[in-house]
Parts: sequence; structure tokens; C-alpha cells
Amino acid sequence: GWGFPGEPRALFALPSARGPLPAPRWPIECEVIKEAIEHIEWVPPEPEPFCQPLSHEQAPVGSNEEQGTVVYHLNPGSTRGCCWHPPRPHAVPLGAEPRCPPVPPGSCFTRARAGGAPGPLSSPAAALEGPQDTTLLFESRFESGNLQKAVKVGPYEYVLTLRPDLYTAKHTQWFYFRVQNTRRDAVYRFTIANLAKPKSLYGEGMRPLLYSQRDARSRAVGWRRVGDKVRYYRRGGREEPATFCLSWSMRFPHDGDTCYLAHSYPYTYSDLQRYLRAVVGDPVRSRYCAVRALCRSLAGNTVYLLTITGPAGGAGKRAVVLSARAHPGESGGSWAMRGFLDFVLSAAPDARLLRRLFVFKVVPMLNPDGVVVGNSRCSLAGRDPNRAYGTGCRGSFPAVWHLRAMVERLLAEREVVLYCDFHGHSRKNNVFMYGCDGGRAGAAPRFLERIFPLMLSKNAPDKFSFPSCKFKVQKSKEGTGRVVMWRLGVTNSYTMEAAFGGSTLGGRNSHFTVEDLKSLGYHLCDTLLDFCDPDSAKVGGWVPRAGGTPRGGGDSNAGSVPQFQQCLAEVHTLLRWRLGSSGSWSDVPTSDLES
Repeated sequence: GWGFPGEPRALFALPSARGPLPAPRWPIECEVIKEAIEHIEWVPPEPEPFCQPLSHEQAPVGSNEEQGTVVYHLNPGSTRGCCWHPPRPHAVPLGAEPRCPPVPPGSCFTRARAGGAPGPLSSPAAALEGPQDTTLLFESRFESGNLQKAVKVGPYEYVLTLRPDLYTAKHTQWFYFRVQNTRRDAVYRFTIANLAKPKSLYGEGMRPLLYSQRDARSRAVGWRRVGDKVRYYRRGGREEPATFCLSWSMRFPHDGDTCYLAHSYPYTYSDLQRYLRAVVGDPVRSRYCAVRALCRSLAGNTVYLLTITGPAGGAGKRAVVLSARAHPGESGGSWAMRGFLDFVLSAAPDARLLRRLFVFKVVPMLNPDGVVVGNSRCSLAGRDPNRAYGTGCRGSFPAVWHLRAMVERLLAEREVVLYCDFHGHSRKNNVFMYGCDGGRAGAAPRFLERIFPLMLSKNAPDKFSFPSCKFKVQKSKEGTGRVVMWRLGVTNSYTMEAAFGGSTLGGRNSHFTVEDLKSLGYHLCDTLLDFCDPDSAKVGGWVPRAGGTPRGGGDSNAGSVPQFQQCLAEVHTLLRWRLGSSGSWSDVPTSDLES
């Protein structure tokens, strides 16, 4: 078997307070550069506004890939993703590069190794012809990296191709790659030419992210938004399925810099392991946070399970289950999870109260293999793990199987008051939730699933949009974590979606920062206390704050989030106003409530 939380630590190479981190395991065919990539955290001093999006009806002139020169190529044999060419000394015209044999149908993951493919690395990037050569040097053979090919179509213009998720031919969205040999005075234009989704927040003013190594070292400046003339459009031609392009212009801040470009703030498997090592090595936090292995992934990477609770009264505590990174390209989910862990493991009075009231079961990275190899959506099974909770087998989706089994065991011994799976959204701004309304009889049960998101929207009014939340259980979503956990008996079962872009609420019209994403974890904690506050006006009575002050009571808390019953009444009134209905709520179909 794949192992349960009680198995020996050595089997799963859990992070210790000292010594090197366990090396990520890669599919055996994947080449990996040896240098470790680590970025500093930074929050820009001013909001980063959305740009003015350009019309996407017409493709830009001058990005004809067929007339360019290949300057970087990791040829995946059309669908596989990790088969590299032998070294070549110079750039070659498109069409003249060596071809890999096509991957046979059904090609799939076979085995993994720490550090990826053995032996010397190939040279997928074109060699420079001298100091006057301004060609950018591309690289993506590192954790979470994704770039398959770069074609130079002008002095400072490149057409880029992303690698599909491994063992699939689709799911191109996430990108993260390195460029070197930059020129400060040049205006560069990049076009990613094989994106899969017809609609994107890039069409609403979202901009890509840049990280300058020189700025990080000299000025402690990290990831920032860049790009002008951002355009998202359908690629010309009639091929099906249609592909879409993202193009933008930009300047690099320095000559000869090493820079990274990304779709969203990266958060790698090694980032998680560094964080967990710090928790394990902290004599205070490690007292109430047990780091164990839920299971191993297909590649043999440990899927971590954190159990967080205070020392007393374990038997009577309710449980909260949280998870993130089922979809590896949705890195914002890891930053929200990081914010949650930072707060719930802190010395803040409300954090101590949370640990006293609840047992938290947390899986911070459900799909570590996908995160390691730079997938957008899939695991190494070549399928979406967030459609496998209902039928996914233990051998193909070990993390999903073990998480569901863990929740079933948990439900047998205590109430699970909340399940929340953190995701990212590529087409809608702001933060919102998907819940489950099954149309059960009676008004109150029907609305209960709407209360937590409404409270969260009041705690984070400049980020969270309650009108964007949806509660319909669609047939295509039956295999998702939130629907399966709801059918197991968790009423408050949600997917939380944080936009790749940012917020249009509360006077904002700007991108999310890492701090914005981390704050979602804190707001979730705050809302959990509001929702479960045992005040007589709330679900279970009254909880004293540190020092005996009621949470949410007293003059100093005037204007705090409304009590549970107030929110229930607010939802009731809102839906009555929208539907104009005076009959029984049980007669109203879910589709009408949803609209």
C-alpha cells in the first residue's frame, strides 16, 4: 500500500529540523538543472493596477513563428513533455531541428527518480555567437518550470510554446521560465501561442509577473507585474481544438540580468518543504502541529498531512479539513494556505481559540508531482485529480483516495464543520466560493451553505464577492472534492477560488499581491470563529475571547461581521427579492436560486 499517517517517518522522508530537504522526485525522462531556485517574498508599496486590455479580435503583426529561428526546444514528442534533443552549437531555422519519434498512444508515467533523468544534461538553448548577440537564453528545467520552445521572430521578439501537462496533449495555462542575457533599453515582445482556454483574465487587464535576480539581491524587490499592449486572442487558422495566444511587450530592468516570468506567484514543493521544516524545528509550533505523511504520490513524493489542535478536550472538538494544489498551476491556493498556517500556528488570541475549539486536518499540497513538473491541471496519471474523488482508485490517485478515506474516518468520530479546497480562477476576478445546494426541504437547511461565504465576504469586502458564489451541483462536478465531501455529510463543503488577476471590489481595480492571497487564510480563520461562535445568536452558543470578552460582543466590536441568524435572514431576503417568490422554498428549483 501507499502508507497511512502512522507509518515510520523514514519511509516518507519527512522534513527534519536539520539536514537537507528531501529531493523532489521526477519522472525518469525529465531533465532537471542542478541549481536550486528560490525567490524572496515582497509586496509592492503601491497597488499594481490592471492594464488597459487591447482588442483581441486581430492577431498582432510580426509574430509569424514559421519565419523565425528556434532558440530553445525541449521536444516532448508531441504529448509527453520530457524528451530533450542532443546539444547543438547554434540556433537552427524552424523545421530543421531534429525530430523525436512520436510517442506511442497510451504513453504514461512509468517510474521516478530524485533529481530526474540521470546522466549529463543536454543543451536545449542556442549558444550565443559572441557578446554582441542579444538572443535571450531560455531555461525551464527546474521545479514548476514550464516552457517547451522559444522561436526568435525579430531582434527582440519571441513566440513561445508551453509544454502540455505530462502524458496529455492539453491543459496549457501555467507558465514559469527563466531568461538570461537581457538588454535594458530594448522593448521585448513575447507571444505564448498555444494556450487552451478561450477566455482569460489577460483579456480583462491582467499582466504577467517578472522577477529580476539583480533587483532581488540589490534592492530586495521580488515578483512584480509587467507588460504593456497585453492581448489575448484566438490563433489564426481553423484547426480544432482552437488554441489561443497571449502577447505582451515589456522592458527588462538591467543588462545581463537573470529574470523569471510567470503566470502566477510560484510556490513549489520545495517551498512547502522549507516551510514545514521550519514548523517541525520550532519548539512552540511543533507542540500543536503534527506533520505526518498522508501517502506517497505516484512519483514517490510525500503528500503531507498536518494535524493542528490544542492540547485539551480532543474528543469533543469539531474538525475542519483544508486542502490546496489539486491543480498544480493554481499557485495562489498555496499562498492562501500559507496565510492560514501562519495565522493558526501563531500566538494570536484567536489562533489559540481556534486550536482549542477545533481539530484541523490540512493537506497543503495534494498534487506534488504536478507542482514539481510544472503541470497546469493534472497529476502524473494524466487526469484531473479534482474529478476523481468519487471513483478515483488508490493506485492512480493516492492523495485523493487517502484524503477521502481520512474524512470518512473523521466523520465517524466527530462533526466536520467545514471542508474547503483552495483553487485559482482564470476567468473571473475577485475571490468566491462554490458550495452545494441539493434542494433539501425546509428554508434553513437550504440556505446553510450560503452563510459561511456571506460572512467571509463581510470580513474581506475588498476581495471576496458573494454574488460570484455558486451553489449548484452540476453533473460535471460530481467527482470534485467539495461535492463528494458534501455527499459524505459535510454541509459546509466548498471550493474557494482566488482569481489569478485581482480585485475589482471596494474601490480596488488592481492585482492581488502575495500578501492579499495570504490574507485569505487569515479571513477564513476569522470567519470560522464568527460562524461557529457559540453566542446564542449563532450556531452553537458563546465563546469567550482571551480575557473573557465575548467575540463579536461589546462596544469595541460595533460593526463586526453580523451574527449567524442575521446572515441567514439576509440571504433569505436577498433571494426573495431576486425571485419575487412568496411560496415554499422547497418548490424553488436550484437553477432559479443559482440565477
